[in-house]
Amino acid sequence: MNTHPTATLHMANGSKIVIELLPEAAPNTVNSFIYAASRGFMDHHAIQRIVPGNWVDVTYQAFGHKECQYLIPNEFELHPEIEPLDSHPGCVCMGGYGEDGLASCEFFFPLRDCPDHKGIYPVFGKVIEGMDEIWRLEKVKTRPVDFPIPGVEVNEPVEPEVIEKVELDLKGQTYPEPIRMKVQNLPPCWTDMKFNIREMKPEDKAIIMPMVSTFYHSPAVEHDVDTAVLERTFDAATDPAM
Repeated sequence: MNTHPTATLHMANGSKIVIELLPEAAPNTVNSFIYAASRGFMDHHAIQRIVPGNWVDVTYQAFGHKECQYLIPNEFELHPEIEPLDSHPGCVCMGGYGEDGLASCEFFFPLRDCPDHKGIYPVFGKVIEGMDEIWRLEKVKTRPVDFPIPGVEVNEPVEPEVIEKVELDLKGQTYPEPIRMKVQNLPPCWTDMKFNIREMKPEDKAIIMPMVSTFYHSPAVEHDVDTAVLERTFDAATDPAM
């Protein structure tokens, strides 16, 4: 009987991506993923970066939650007895920031064989259902966005590709909180990028409004806010005459 935990990404378009987590391959990384997913930090999230032929980065801002803005040690320095798995399409890997550590929960789907990632960006899961959705994501129309780390090109989907909910099945097991880096040198993409609605353009409305509306109609907000009110607020804030 397979006792590996699973995570199902329910997409807003009705599709789903099912991940089998691999605790024996990257135990601390799996713990960190479960820590974030079990608290709902991955829900209602629009995928932030797509690099055709390379990978789909689910987030580069720790899902926009301060609770996810922490770094964890390199898995194979923490567990030198573990042989890193090869990274290729069908794997789920954790991103990182060099010597500063791995990202808490910034996972990505490789779209090619990535031998240079072995031992650096740990494979902590495998896709057991929904690879067709990942290949579809590779082909969606994107647009460039500003990014505070030199030499890194970031392109986001023009139409939001939203993860509505991440559903965990831990098979009756419990997983501890992750071990974190003693020194937290947070990357500038967490600390420097602020959401400033007045710097946005009216054409950004199609992308931003679904995410804002989803948040204001979620359990995180005590009272629902009328969508029309949100739209008028956006229009007023992005009106050059204001």
